[in-house]
Amino acid sequence: MTSTAEPEVGRARLRKEDARLITGRTRWTDNMVLPGMLHMALLRSPMAHARITKIDTTAAREMPGVIAVVTGQDLAEEQGSLPCAWPITEDMKAPDAPAMAVEQVNFAGEAVAAVIARSKAEADDALESIDIDYDELPVVLDMAAAIADGADLVHENLGTNRCATWVYDSAEAGSGGAIDDAIAGAEVVVERTYRQQRLIPAFMEPRSMLVDPTGDQITMWSATQIPHILRWMTAAVTGVPESKIRVIAPDVGGGFGGKLQVTPEEIITFLMAKRLGKPVKYTESRSESLASAHHGRDQIQKLTLAADRDGTLRGLKVELLADMGAYLRLVSPGVPILGAFMFNAIYKMDAYKFVCTNVFTNKTPTDAYRGAGRPEATFGIERMMDELAAELSMDPMELRRKNWITHDEFPFTTVAGLTYDSGDYESATDKAMETFGYDALRAEQQERRDRNDAIQLGIGISTYTEMCGLAPSRVLGALRYAAGGWEHAAIRMLPTGKVELVTGTSPHGQGHETAWSQIVADQLGVPFEDVEVLHGDTQSSVRGMDSYGSRSLAVGGTAIVLAAQRVLAKARKVAAHMMECAEDDVDFTPGTFSVKGTDRGVALADVVVHAHVAHDLPDGVEATLDSDATFDPENFSFPHGTHLCAAEVDTETGRVRLRSYVCVDDVGKAVNPMIVEGQVHGGIAQGVAQALFEEAVHDESGTLTTGTLADYLVPSAADLPSFDTSRTETPATTNPLGVKGVGEAGTIASTPAVVNAIVDALRHRGVNDVEMPCTPMRVWSAIQAGGAR
Repeated sequence: MTSTAEPEVGRARLRKEDARLITGRTRWTDNMVLPGMLHMALLRSPMAHARITKIDTTAAREMPGVIAVVTGQDLAEEQGSLPCAWPITEDMKAPDAPAMAVEQVNFAGEAVAAVIARSKAEADDALESIDIDYDELPVVLDMAAAIADGADLVHENLGTNRCATWVYDSAEAGSGGAIDDAIAGAEVVVERTYRQQRLIPAFMEPRSMLVDPTGDQITMWSATQIPHILRWMTAAVTGVPESKIRVIAPDVGGGFGGKLQVTPEEIITFLMAKRLGKPVKYTESRSESLASAHHGRDQIQKLTLAADRDGTLRGLKVELLADMGAYLRLVSPGVPILGAFMFNAIYKMDAYKFVCTNVFTNKTPTDAYRGAGRPEATFGIERMMDELAAELSMDPMELRRKNWITHDEFPFTTVAGLTYDSGDYESATDKAMETFGYDALRAEQQERRDRNDAIQLGIGISTYTEMCGLAPSRVLGALRYAAGGWEHAAIRMLPTGKVELVTGTSPHGQGHETAWSQIVADQLGVPFEDVEVLHGDTQSSVRGMDSYGSRSLAVGGTAIVLAAQRVLAKARKVAAHMMECAEDDVDFTPGTFSVKGTDRGVALADVVVHAHVAHDLPDGVEATLDSDATFDPENFSFPHGTHLCAAEVDTETGRVRLRSYVCVDDVGKAVNPMIVEGQVHGGIAQGVAQALFEEAVHDESGTLTTGTLADYLVPSAADLPSFDTSRTETPATTNPLGVKGVGEAGTIASTPAVVNAIVDALRHRGVNDVEMPCTPMRVWSAIQAGGAR
């Protein structure tokens, strides 16, 4: 082991994992084949709401290759109810959520029977022989109608479609004044209602799982973001001791929150493998994924923003309806609650109130989708800032500058009760404005308006922040979440000179193997190439809270630093003994221990070997330098930035073309700038997709009409502009790396930037909103309804 010449943290290294991922030399779950492996296929309900009156599986059982056919009735005694880990209020309504429907289906796509056969084709063929009858029930689809008096019910035994109502009131919390007083005393009040359409995560790799019950433990391979949580919850649901379950997340092809789940399919596969005593694999089709994997967003936002005539913000009132779908999945109820702390964004105001009502409908359940509650909040406040600016005839950037927290005010406790530790909104914005050419674009915009050009130009702004690094366990406990927000890491010093890092985070595309190697290399002074990162296997990585909420680096990375410091603390004792000096006289520079004031030294590699052979160790010192650590953050981290979008809108056809997109993000210290840029690019693409392209649509019977990728429009590179990305850097003060998180930033910031640009292009024609996605038809219709020419 020798010290690296150049610090690794901050270096734009190519990713270690890319060679195997892009050449296919890896193990996706669906690639795996075990001796005696069987295949499972699921029959799914075409009805959104119905009683099951008959299931006849006789013919299916006689089909070639079929080993077993089961229904919900067959599993009723052992399948339990899928977990919801976030009961946001004491009186929250939570229906039983069987992995397979027993007597009633509550959304189109719910599993009603399973076939296990010797091949996937035989299992799929046998599904067609299952005879099933339904007695249709009234379908509940509209959130507002669902909570009206006399509404039809999704779950009759609950007596209501209201899941829970959760409130944050700054006056009651002591973080601000009373919202009604702020609104009553304001000189200007703007009210708007926005719709966050339903989205589908559409990850590259469909969900897949393989369960092998033939060993001492039941081993489950799953394309999941959360192997540790999946193990815990599978034990809780099935009654199998957790010690008898091993979960492995191999390379996982994307998640975006869509694999932050304990799925019905995982439980059914587990139970069938256990029942049959043979390995069973299930891999969903793309259409199954779109219909039954959880969806995201789906909110109605009623917003009231109060201000003085000079633009000073006084208060914000948020009233949400959030669609849970038919059941509560793992964190469904808490997703909109995460947004409660972000609607105030980077702005100072006197009062704030947030009221969210979660509603049951006969749709696919919703849960976390990239950003989870925070994109929805950022969209709401950034749209409202543009609306207020228009009301006041003020430049929208000027309004933002007037109200945001300035760099010299940090740390700053917001009206929503969070303490932002660091930031510099001015620097990020100044840099973005200069690159974007804001003033020149405004001049061009006016020229086009003056000549009544058919192609109008709009400028969209999004100055955002987010809370990530989920999360301090005390905060999660106060919010009634069932688990903590800590993370774990272990470092193994091998006598051959290599290092194994075991991390509790579980990557699905983020580049952990590369970034984590860079952190370890700098902490210990070992070559980047000599660090092996182990993850995603609950047998080797015995503790962890997994990957979501941009937490992996801020929380998991800090655990790595703490583990490395413990390695060095152990090594220091051994090095002092080897150099025959007091421990206090030992210095460490990366890779080498030395005696202060002398040229005497010993390499870390030699200390590792000395400890391993254990021939001459100080009394009471163990024969290993291996160490582990668990880190629980004291606060969230708060990345921020400014995103600017120039959009050209064809007023004759409604077509939108993104002409330029500039962003400057502040994610604290960047461990690997190349990975940061990739995360920002991907995040922007998903945010733009919400603004312009994607929407999960159900017809009046509750059938998903966007159930293929021919109907659910996921943009390609050809549909997007080049992104001009840059960074400023204000390190976080709450972790030793100074990092803040980047995985969700682009998605959070970009959607309002794009929609604000479209509305800005058309505001002089009487348009103050276009419902997402802003398709040519919706844009054209908004122009016609605006009435101006």
